[in-house]
Amino acid sequence: MRAQVMKGATRLVRGVAAAPALLRSEETAPQLKDQAYEAIRHHIITCRFAPGEKLNEAQVAEALGLSRMPVRHALARLRLEGLVTIRPRKGIEVRPIDPAELLQIIEARTVNECYAARLAAQHFSAQDAAAMGTILRETERALARRDTEAMMLLDKGFHDVIARASGNAVISDILGNLHDRAVRFWFISLDEQGHQRSVLHEHRAIFDALARHNPDAAQEAMAQHIEAFRRNVMLLIGR
Repeated sequence: MRAQVMKGATRLVRGVAAAPALLRSEETAPQLKDQAYEAIRHHIITCRFAPGEKLNEAQVAEALGLSRMPVRHALARLRLEGLVTIRPRKGIEVRPIDPAELLQIIEARTVNECYAARLAAQHFSAQDAAAMGTILRETERALARRDTEAMMLLDKGFHDVIARASGNAVISDILGNLHDRAVRFWFISLDEQGHQRSVLHEHRAIFDALARHNPDAAQEAMAQHIEAFRRNVMLLIGR
């Protein structure tokens, strides 16, 4: 499994767009902490920092053009999110992908995101519809040029619209964390164009249900979407 994951990470990293620009050291301390966090997180979820890779705090800081303090704060934040592990005297490691944990994340998404879709259908506004429509059009363009990283970011944007439209900030926070913990696996394993087109089709079905303000249909469309992801994961890990 690890060899397969690392092979996928290497293949995809070669083709992705550049990461966020180097951070400016003249920014204030809070801004530097936030920017360090965003940059390191981006490297992790796009597998520039591969699963299981050892990270050196000083080298990461140098690469970002920062002092070590904001990088240290960023890594501590990423540890809380489950993206890195920090062990005294053993260093920092990008958390390896654990298939069992991923399945637990999928189960948690099924419970929370299906309910979020149900809530979103009741509150779906014209602004939500416009935002989601734009995301779907951009997704079609990214699919045409086979831009996996753009697809990943647009997928997050799509699910963020649903989380916000649910009107439940707690569920929104939960879903954001679950997505962040699963997105590396999405980036590594779901790069086949046929599957990406299936995802776009599923997203359109969800959008249609939300636009019709049909909670039952939205919940069912989301359940089918998550189940399709689960099946694809099962194929990858051979379960």
